[in-house]
Amino acid sequence: MKLANTPITQHTINGHPFYLKRDDLLHPEFSGNKARKFMALLEGDYPNITTLIGYGSPQANSLYSLAALAKLKGWQLEFYVSHIPSWLKQNPVGNYQAALNLGANIIDMASMSHDLHPTDYIQSIRKPDETCLSVPEGGRSAIAEMGIKQLAQEILDWYQQQKLESLTVALPSGTGTTAVFLNKYLAPHNIEVVTCACVGGNDYLIEQFQELVPSLHSYCEHPTILQTDLKPKHHFGKLYPADYQTWLDLSLQTGVEFDLLYDPYMWQCLQPWLEHNPNKPLMYIHQGGLLGNVSMEKRYQRKLG
Repeated sequence: MKLANTPITQHTINGHPFYLKRDDLLHPEFSGNKARKFMALLEGDYPNITTLIGYGSPQANSLYSLAALAKLKGWQLEFYVSHIPSWLKQNPVGNYQAALNLGANIIDMASMSHDLHPTDYIQSIRKPDETCLSVPEGGRSAIAEMGIKQLAQEILDWYQQQKLESLTVALPSGTGTTAVFLNKYLAPHNIEVVTCACVGGNDYLIEQFQELVPSLHSYCEHPTILQTDLKPKHHFGKLYPADYQTWLDLSLQTGVEFDLLYDPYMWQCLQPWLEHNPNKPLMYIHQGGLLGNVSMEKRYQRKLG
């Protein structure tokens, strides 16, 4: 199964036109940003592997994507989390519920008799053998480059077919993996990649870029990092009424559901850019991750009524 060539649709937000790369439509169970990152694992040949090992949040998009990947490959997923809230155990929703339905073994480390971080536990106690394949949190590694290179090629093919003179590609960043690899392949063709730092600040994000692509300085600048004048600083995972309103506006004006965790902040960062660049064609990369909206929206409902 080859995942590629998702549709590109046209929309308008607050009077500004933009193109939308619909990576949420890659596959019913394996889509969005994480599917691109893990595509090398899906298409690779791993005859000795029976167990896939990962770690992160019990509501992470990567949990569901890895569970889907394991199912497609016939593997068992072991996913380690620091803590599973009691309410989530009693009323499973979102990525957590979907991963359980796909057969994932989600291991709550808070129930263990030690205080190790999941990475330390996996390396020192679990000790994966030759039948195991371990994946860094969120897919932040070189394995992501293959799938993101494919995404870049799809964008480039479309760009050339449309005979555009310029293009800006926008997406939010956690670790910056997708943005930095997209920039690697699109910058030589005069396509700018813009992003924002959803997790940590700009300095943290630049460090992630440089760790993923040590030769960054030799062939291109890193992706352009946008930000807003929001005060106080925007903190990852914290609930902001402005984020929820932005998410609602996107849905109402485009007819498309976006991710509620990353996309609202990116679109707030894009608003000043759109005002200053009204004639530049913009393509936004849909991040997928819609299952996570279920639990996020419940949190907003509890906070905002």
